[in-house]
Amino acid sequence: MSQYVATLELRPRLTRNSDACIVLPWVDVKSVEELLVVEWLPHINVSLNALATLLLIAGYVLIKLKREAAHRNVMLATFGVNMIFLVCYLTYHYYAGSKSFPRDPEVAPNIVRYFYYGMLASHVLLAATVPFLAIWTIYLGLKGHRERHRRIAKWSWPIWLYVSVTGVLVYLMLYQIYVPKAVLTV
Repeated sequence: MSQYVATLELRPRLTRNSDACIVLPWVDVKSVEELLVVEWLPHINVSLNALATLLLIAGYVLIKLKREAAHRNVMLATFGVNMIFLVCYLTYHYYAGSKSFPRDPEVAPNIVRYFYYGMLASHVLLAATVPFLAIWTIYLGLKGHRERHRRIAKWSWPIWLYVSVTGVLVYLMLYQIYVPKAVLTV
């Protein structure tokens, strides 16, 4: 009977060298991180952000072409993509914590670091407003309050687009462009 008992030890911040372990007789998994494929989430997140960016632009083009039904569907899809992103983002940060931008001037010059942190600060502050602005804008559109919807969308759409684009830029700077050499050789 004990061969079917599964034990699970979780800590809020798991790291690659974690001693947390899942013991299941039918699954060979060394850590919770491996089970959840946490290391892939930043790449999934940037894909979702890029998709949201394209959908936001498509939604804008569609409404300019007066294709309201298509605009509505694309914007609802954009919101859905962003909700999936939010779940993946929170899951990643729950298990992996945060990744610091390199401090070594040979990897990233100070001016780049200052630019990164300025962009990150604006991204985070505006990202906190996007769900509320998006929900309110979508609600007004679905209820047929066109004038109020347009007025709010003049603010919510550019903010949402900025957050999506800067999300991609943050990823590129943190995971692709300014990567310490030690990480590249592993």
